[in-house]
Amino acid sequence: MDTNTTLAYKVIQEVQKAVIGKDKCIEKIMMAILSNGHILLEDVPGVGKTTMALAFAKALNLKENRLTFTPDVLPADLTGFTMYRKETNEFYYQPGAVMCNLFLGDEINRTSPKTQSALLEVMEEGQVSVDGATHPVPKPFIVMATQNPAGSAGTQLLPQSQMDRFSICLQIGYPEQNEEISILKGRLAENTIETVQPVLNARQLIQLQKECQNIFIHDIIYEYIVALIHATRNHHLIELGVSPRGTLALTRMAQARAFLHGFHYVRPEDVHSVFCDVCTHRILISSKARISKVSAYSILKEILAATPSPSVRSRH
Repeated sequence: MDTNTTLAYKVIQEVQKAVIGKDKCIEKIMMAILSNGHILLEDVPGVGKTTMALAFAKALNLKENRLTFTPDVLPADLTGFTMYRKETNEFYYQPGAVMCNLFLGDEINRTSPKTQSALLEVMEEGQVSVDGATHPVPKPFIVMATQNPAGSAGTQLLPQSQMDRFSICLQIGYPEQNEEISILKGRLAENTIETVQPVLNARQLIQLQKECQNIFIHDIIYEYIVALIHATRNHHLIELGVSPRGTLALTRMAQARAFLHGFHYVRPEDVHSVFCDVCTHRILISSKARISKVSAYSILKEILAATPSPSVRSRH
């Protein structure tokens, strides 16, 4: 394992101090960050979504802003706005919450669709447009948002275009009994977030992201990824398959997983591991699937099993 991979794992180890028993979830969030993607955490309240986000913010040592999305949050709270300064007789830009490296959005589906859509441009293009002027956000820029399950009181569905901009959507889930006991002991003794130590800075993270982009992908892996994506577009229980943006997200996540596991090339298992996390929130299942209580996740697992996996030898 080389130095940079070790550095990435140190971030994971620091987050594990605050989030107990969710190692796979932590690792996949780190993959999304390395792939320069955005993360959506969807689960019931109280399972540690915000704790997870805050722990990553501290371990990555990035400039972070946090905003809780309530119905009265306005688009300008995110993007910023222009104000008139009487002393100079000029307008100046007042930055919004997204002007940071790591933007933490709590309960993103509690706010209005207009405010939700304010994130579209910045998540895709790394900039905001205010009164005809364009303002780039700092690099790297990562959105880590949480949302309550659809149908929870006071929530509104995110538009499909918004969901598509998140590289992965994860569910943390309830802890096991022994894990919950450890959580109780830790929280009663101290604030676990305070035990997390900074590991990286913005410059180092950008370097790690560049290394991930250089992970080799064989043509047969490209073909395998596209075959999986096309299977989502042709499945009889899926009304809307994965978009080309999703194809790119799957490829970058596979590269990040290979990097994190110390490989210089993408293997089929790297694609397997992240396929459902990248694609579940991107597809719309048919009414027939919903009536039959067939989940998007189970359909994607079926696609994985039905699509032949290639064999890749080490590249020397």
